[in-house]
Amino acid sequence: MSYGRPHLKTLEDRLNEPPKFMIVVAGPRQIGKSTMVRQALAGRPSTFDATDQSATVSNPFSDAASTIQGEPGAKATEKWIVDKWTQARAKARFLPSGQCHVLAIDEIQKIPRWSEVVKGLWDADRAEQVPLHVVLLGSSPRLMQKGLTESLAGRYEPIHMSHWSYSEMQEAFDFSLDEYIYFGGYPGAASLIRDETRWRQYVRDALIKPNIESDILQMTRVEKPALLKNLFELGCGAYSGQLIALTKLLGQLQDAGNTVTLAHYLDLLSHAGLLTGLQKYAGQELRRRASPPKFNAHNTALISAQAKYTFEQAKNDRTYWGRLVESAVGTHLINNKPENSILYYWRESPSEVDFVLTYGEKLLAIEVKSGDDYAAPKGLQVFTDKFKYVTPMVVGADGVAISDFLLQPVESWMK
Repeated sequence: MSYGRPHLKTLEDRLNEPPKFMIVVAGPRQIGKSTMVRQALAGRPSTFDATDQSATVSNPFSDAASTIQGEPGAKATEKWIVDKWTQARAKARFLPSGQCHVLAIDEIQKIPRWSEVVKGLWDADRAEQVPLHVVLLGSSPRLMQKGLTESLAGRYEPIHMSHWSYSEMQEAFDFSLDEYIYFGGYPGAASLIRDETRWRQYVRDALIKPNIESDILQMTRVEKPALLKNLFELGCGAYSGQLIALTKLLGQLQDAGNTVTLAHYLDLLSHAGLLTGLQKYAGQELRRRASPPKFNAHNTALISAQAKYTFEQAKNDRTYWGRLVESAVGTHLINNKPENSILYYWRESPSEVDFVLTYGEKLLAIEVKSGDDYAAPKGLQVFTDKFKYVTPMVVGADGVAISDFLLQPVESWMK
């Protein structure tokens, strides 16, 4: 029996309603978007199409047989969308009253002008009250958002999916806490962790490479692709969990540009669900932007797959393991923080706080302590004295257990 992510019920509930809005499922690669949609389509009249496949894959409950369109490997076009939509419309019209057909299109952002074409088709369906649900999937949230805001405002409801949490990996694959901290939250790689060489190769070739080369370089204008790749490798490798000024980083990068270029590339990596540069929390926006970023991977697998340490070696190096634990806490906050909240760090030498989460006027200040030797973090007290509405929190050591923190929704810690 396949595991169902929490988003599955949301999708099923929306498909059980008459078509009101298109449903947009967006998130990084290999986190189960297509699997979840297929789970929701089981038992429903439906068609699932992918833009990078030439064949239509129809649900057996569909009332029409699938057909092969075009040459194998042919790139999908605007006409391809129209053809698929027209076929789904025909199926929907022959359904008994009260039933709806579902058309799901995967990797929709790969088709130029997709949002303009979809807008016209959807508006025509609403005018004719066609009983057709439309689910659009995309693994490039930045490009998806561009099309949605330009053409489809008011016509869709989003389902945002992120990397798998510790609770999901524990329930679906029986991951221990240490396994999650090191191997991260990619479901497709979970069965390979007993063969670390194979696991590492899979993460590099099947996850990192297509994320960068297909979702960023092929679909976004990038003047210095080698620089972007090098930035990712350094940010997820040597500097995950650390602060480093972009000016200082320039000296370590091949084909270096300027800090504006680096900031732009870091933004692209963040939207792809790979690497984020957290900004310093401060009262003035100018001070936030002028501060050095704190790098944090969106999934600790991206760190471990490039590291020189094996799982056992990583656990035996207390300094390295501490950085990995802090990165795991960061990934949990990045991927699961409430909407409209922002994640920062804070530092005013010699005091610092690992993570600061803003939610309205509330602040959650988190210090991560992975070792057994506990000392009350002075940075939390300094930060609490300096700012209002702060909930200070220690994760690890004598504070909240790391496992407890990773197993709970982020908003449950905000008082």
